[in-house]
Amino acid sequence: MKKKDFKIRSQLTPLVIIILCVFFFYLGGVYYCDNTIAKEDATPTVQETSVPSLQIKSIAFPECSVDYQDYTPCTDPKELPHFHYYDLMKQKGLVEQVIAVKSWRKYGSYRLSFMERHCPPIVERKQCLVPPPDGYKPPIRWPKSKDQCWYRNVPYDWINNQKANQHWLRKEGNKFFFPGGGTMFPNGVGAYIDLMQNLIPGMKDGTVRTAIDTGCGVASWGGDLLDRGILTVSLAPKDNHEAQVQFALERGIPAILGIISTQRLPFPSNSFDLAHCSRCLIPWTEFDGIYLLEIHRILRPGGFWVLSGPPVNYENRWRGWNTTAEEQKSNFEDLQKLLTSMCFNLYDKKDDIAVWQKSPNNTCYDQLSPSSYPPKCDDSMDPDSAWYTPLRACLTIPSQNYKLGLASIPNWPNRLHVAPERTSVVPSGVSGGFKHDEGKWKIRVNHYKSLLPALGSDQIRNVMDMNSLYGGLAAALVASPIWVMNVVSSYGPSSLGVVYDRGLIGTYHDWCEPFSTYPRTYDLLHLDGLFTAESHRCDMKYVLLEMDRILRPQGYAMIRESTYYLDAITTIAKGMRWKCNKHNTEFNEAGEKLLICQKNLWFANEEILL
Repeated sequence: MKKKDFKIRSQLTPLVIIILCVFFFYLGGVYYCDNTIAKEDATPTVQETSVPSLQIKSIAFPECSVDYQDYTPCTDPKELPHFHYYDLMKQKGLVEQVIAVKSWRKYGSYRLSFMERHCPPIVERKQCLVPPPDGYKPPIRWPKSKDQCWYRNVPYDWINNQKANQHWLRKEGNKFFFPGGGTMFPNGVGAYIDLMQNLIPGMKDGTVRTAIDTGCGVASWGGDLLDRGILTVSLAPKDNHEAQVQFALERGIPAILGIISTQRLPFPSNSFDLAHCSRCLIPWTEFDGIYLLEIHRILRPGGFWVLSGPPVNYENRWRGWNTTAEEQKSNFEDLQKLLTSMCFNLYDKKDDIAVWQKSPNNTCYDQLSPSSYPPKCDDSMDPDSAWYTPLRACLTIPSQNYKLGLASIPNWPNRLHVAPERTSVVPSGVSGGFKHDEGKWKIRVNHYKSLLPALGSDQIRNVMDMNSLYGGLAAALVASPIWVMNVVSSYGPSSLGVVYDRGLIGTYHDWCEPFSTYPRTYDLLHLDGLFTAESHRCDMKYVLLEMDRILRPQGYAMIRESTYYLDAITTIAKGMRWKCNKHNTEFNEAGEKLLICQKNLWFANEEILL
């Protein structure tokens, strides 16, 4: 061996020994850490949950003015005043009212588009707490609430005064009573639906489960159907028929603010089993039949469209409609022609009610020619896209990739537990995700009830699952005296069709904006990881303020969230006057907790004006 090589080897030997020592020390450390983690997984400790969390400064939100007690930020079409009134307000320095008129005037009155969603920009969002009306009380409990509510909770007299002869509601003492009347319900809503069920036998055996009522009034139709196992979304705009949707929700009946105008309704295609219009005054045959085409889109194959009022029964009713028998006969024929061109069939007709059925398969659509009117829609727009999606005067053809028809899906309640074929559009939906989700929510709801005994009792009626997937919470609570509005993110997986296929209801929504409802309309708001999913887009403060707006005083928010956000949520909740308690999840998961909060009942300081 050469002297030079020996010298080099002598110099490297200590270095190799040092490297080996460090390597074995590292292995020993890894082995120790792995064993420690395994032990901590088996027995969680306080140290394990001590992870960094988002911290924010304490904040106390002021009260809004009493003028905001019915504040609906995105659906509040102020009556458009005449120009001389606008100028008068400007002269008197009423700047805020002038801004409101300007902002609504720009949307115009074409097809009542000013009644659609138009949200204020973020710089104009209110950062105050919406007060209840003076004299507000906790709502009357279900099922008694279906027939009566406290007057001071919804202190609006327009319907009572203007519709007194139609018996929508009546005021007696400190309450409103709902006798079940309506424009087309001279013998009461019960007799009206009895006739409808005779025309549609599927309403009796669970074939028909989900319905939508356009122009719902105070939702007596949807309320009566609840007793018959049919779950209805009642829909009405905020217009001169004061607080229709607020009356519905105060009664404990599902409802949202909305109107068929220039945008699609916030529902997927092929969802509702039945759609209903009782003298809702929608001009169905105008604008190339665009409103009826939207009903066609959201109605599942084999579903029913029910119309009562003009021009149905024109032979006997025309005198009360300020028209002639000939004109009404022509209107009915035009409507029938339009429906036929959309592959609807006149199913049955008696007295004031006419029923059409959407084609149960695609045979009729296949026979339509390129020159047919209305034309078939091309494939450029997703038929399930329904968040600020413009209406189009074309026919949406039902997909043949899934079994969507009434004859193809199980009757209620069996459909609740059968994985719909539309789960395949959701990631992991075809790999057992649906069954896993169903089992998961049964366990979760049992845990929730142990922490919140009011859940499942008559103390909670109106529930919103703010970021639902398959409607698992609603399914697990189906035997309780509640209903759940399943909200699916307009930016997430399009799973809302699965919710409807199960016989549940819901809507698309983006929580960066306010929800389409009145203040104080939900008893329980539930969210599962919403801030983890949306905090990169939505300001947590505004989401929580919106939750406070729509939550009833003494109502609950159940927030299931990463521990990273929990301290910040608790800080904001305290600033909103909520009382919150932190709990472990059902399996004591690391990094996730439950925050259960209750909103306090307080009344406005009338000297505060914002």
